[in-house]
Amino acid sequence: MKINIIKKFAIIIAGFGMLSSASQADCGKVQIADMNWASAAMLANIDKAVLTAMGCEVEMVAGSTMPTFTSMNEKDSPDVAPELWANAVSDLLDEAVDTGRLFIGNAAPITGLGEGWWVLPHTLDAHPELKTVLDVIERPDLFPDKEDPSKGAFVGCPAGWGCQLSSASLFQAFDMEAKGWKLVDPGSAAGLDGSVAKASEQGENWFGYYWNPTSLVGKYNLQYMDYGVPYAGDDNWNGCISLGPEACAAAGNVPQPSAWVTSRVNTVISKNLEKNGSTEVMNYFKARTIPGTALNAELVWAEENNGTGADAALHFLSTSDLWKSWVSADVAAAVEAAL
Repeated sequence: MKINIIKKFAIIIAGFGMLSSASQADCGKVQIADMNWASAAMLANIDKAVLTAMGCEVEMVAGSTMPTFTSMNEKDSPDVAPELWANAVSDLLDEAVDTGRLFIGNAAPITGLGEGWWVLPHTLDAHPELKTVLDVIERPDLFPDKEDPSKGAFVGCPAGWGCQLSSASLFQAFDMEAKGWKLVDPGSAAGLDGSVAKASEQGENWFGYYWNPTSLVGKYNLQYMDYGVPYAGDDNWNGCISLGPEACAAAGNVPQPSAWVTSRVNTVISKNLEKNGSTEVMNYFKARTIPGTALNAELVWAEENNGTGADAALHFLSTSDLWKSWVSADVAAAVEAAL
């Protein structure tokens, strides 16, 4: 099935080229960063299909957050980062935008996204009184640790992930150890996912870190928990929470309870594309906002069918009308004619 889908996607792209070759000179060559996570790969391939239908000569280049941003900022290539998680480069990105080196094609390409602490839906069904993280923290008995059932298990991030430091700092800030909790290291991404899957399938409660959009959030309907406290400011987050407990203490700071920092995710455009790209292309990026629920559904489909980002993009274009609002009637017709 996967091979047939990939072949069909290649045929569709070829069809786009035949339908729109007359306008290629107006669009020119466009490099799109094919980022190394599922949702970004899907967006990149949607962009590839639509821009090809508009007459662009599209090249996909492998990417990830820091290398892609650095290359765009210093070399003006690639031309598009469809889903740049920009918190780690926020100041540098703002400077690049202010000086005209880079442009924000879409300030919010995905709705309902973000990082934080989550629970499974059956937990909230059974305990509707749990409205916030503060409420959950008062009930470690509902989340018994496998090794020490007298303690509640909070599942953090694998070693080496930035969220490991932030979750450990918040664990300390909320005084969770004193309240009967244990910070559990899942060991790996697979271990983190496996802990959610096992708890869901066995009807057990689970409390821990995750992020959206992902197939796992869509598949198990993970529920994001409001923290019950406001975001405590950049000084607290950048100067303590994100550093981890040891580095925070070494800096002479104490972590304060806080909501998770708002995730900044942008579609970023190169100076070259902003200057030379058509109005049609730029308007497409401005309009191309996909609900997180729709994106998660496609990621679940791709996972269940052993699909790639290209497969998920094709499935989305073939089964949803949402994207038609992002483009002109002529482009929509060209896309549909090639499907």
